[in-house]
Amino acid sequence: MILAFIEGLVLSFILLLVCVINIKNGPVGGVHYYEEPVKERVVEMGLITKAQIKKNMLWSGAVFMFALIIAAPLTVFFVNKAAGFSESFIQLAIMYMVCGVFDRVFIDWYWVGHTKAWFIPGTEDLMPYIHKKSWIKKIGQTIILYPALAALLALVLSKLP
Repeated sequence: MILAFIEGLVLSFILLLVCVINIKNGPVGGVHYYEEPVKERVVEMGLITKAQIKKNMLWSGAVFMFALIIAAPLTVFFVNKAAGFSESFIQLAIMYMVCGVFDRVFIDWYWVGHTKAWFIPGTEDLMPYIHKKSWIKKIGQTIILYPALAALLALVLSKLP
C-alpha cells in the first residue's frame, strides 16, 4: 500500500508537470482549466483563440489520461504484481485518491486560489477562478469518479491472464 501511495505522488507530479508546461508562457496557456466566463474573456481580449484553448485542453487531457488509464494500471499489474480485482482496485484507488487530493488541495485551492501564478490581468472581476461551488463539485467528482475508474480498470486487470 505504501508503494501505491508513492505512485499516487508520482501521478500528482505528472499532473503538476502538465500544469507547469501549460502555464510556462503565462497563465493564459492553462485557461482551459478555468470557468467559461474566464475563457470567453481571454478570447475577447485577444490573448488566445478558442482553437488554441481546445488544442491545449486536448494535449493536457491526453497526457494525464495516459498516466491514469494506461501507466497507472500497468504499474499496478507489472511493477506491484497485483493479483485479482481487490488488490488492483485498492492500489489504483489509493493512487487516484492521492492525486485527486493533491489536485483539489494543492493545485485548485492553494496554487490557483492563493498565488499569482494563475492570475490573468483583465479578469479580476471574475475571481476567484475556482468558485466554492465548483470546487465542491470537483471534490465530489474525485470521490466518485476516481474509485469508479479504479474499479473498472481493476476489473479489466483481473481478467488478464
